[in-house]
Amino acid sequence: MIKLLTTAAVIAWRIASLPAIAAAQQTTPPPRFPVGNPVGLPIVQAPDGRFAPASANVKIYGSVYSAESCSYDPVRGLIVIPNRGVPQDVRANDAWITLMNHDGSIHTPRWIGVQGPGQRDSLTPALILNEPYGSQIANGVLYLADRDGGTGPNDPSISVIRRFDMRTGVPLSSMRVPGAGWFNDIAVADDGTVYATVTPSNQLWRVPMQGEATIVVTGEPLNRPNGVEINKRGNIIVVNIGNAAVLTFSRDGTLVSTEQAAQAGSDGIVIMDDGTKYVSSVVNGGVSRIRPGQPAELIATNIPNAASMCYDAGARQLVIPMNANNAIALIPLQ
Repeated sequence: MIKLLTTAAVIAWRIASLPAIAAAQQTTPPPRFPVGNPVGLPIVQAPDGRFAPASANVKIYGSVYSAESCSYDPVRGLIVIPNRGVPQDVRANDAWITLMNHDGSIHTPRWIGVQGPGQRDSLTPALILNEPYGSQIANGVLYLADRDGGTGPNDPSISVIRRFDMRTGVPLSSMRVPGAGWFNDIAVADDGTVYATVTPSNQLWRVPMQGEATIVVTGEPLNRPNGVEINKRGNIIVVNIGNAAVLTFSRDGTLVSTEQAAQAGSDGIVIMDDGTKYVSSVVNGGVSRIRPGQPAELIATNIPNAASMCYDAGARQLVIPMNANNAIALIPLQ
């Protein structure tokens, strides 16, 4: 036989249970709502409260969108910044070029690409600028590592080197490289030959002005290669995301020397006239200085998403696009 509790008994049981319920509620705090930290790392608040601010010599400025690289225009005395816009599978031909002053203020919000994607086909010549990553100015020409395709799962991505006249902004040419799915960074030799990294495939490519593009180096010691630059001797220097190696190759792909940055996860590289190298870590947020024959030293720390940087000779400073943070970091050099 089932016995039913009287109303009084039920009330007494509930009253007796209240302290236990209250204790359980006190020991189970509500889930934490994460917000962003000030400039530093980690970008989002850590559960344990851990945070390190960017070093005092780092100044941050916005007004760019998904910028991966930059170049310095010595004629205008301005910093040239490609904005990638939205990805190809969202909307094609959405990128543009911003011109920035030495102090981080914007000179021209949209220099190339002031038109919307729907208007660009009607230009003479037509403008195509999809998702530019690496960039460099050489002999009055802006070179960009762009891509075609990638608009959907059945549309393969194809690397494209696009060239623009730095005086007028007019498109000059496009060099498609079907064998390379995605060029990350580029360096341009005096004769216009482009050297480009393909990060996922561990490749360094040579793309001449005329003739066929070829792979110069593939596999080790490349380990997710990213930044690439050419030194005064004409050698090709590549930095890896996968480790701290700073690799110097001859033009034929022979490894000449290996140095080590102070942090792994490298993205950008700047080489000064005296051979000093600056390397930014997109993973760990630091900037390494490697003087010839000396070990690397950190000169800046905790910069979120420190991507492929350039040297602003007019203000003697490093300019570092911060990629997903839609900002630029400026670091004066002493």
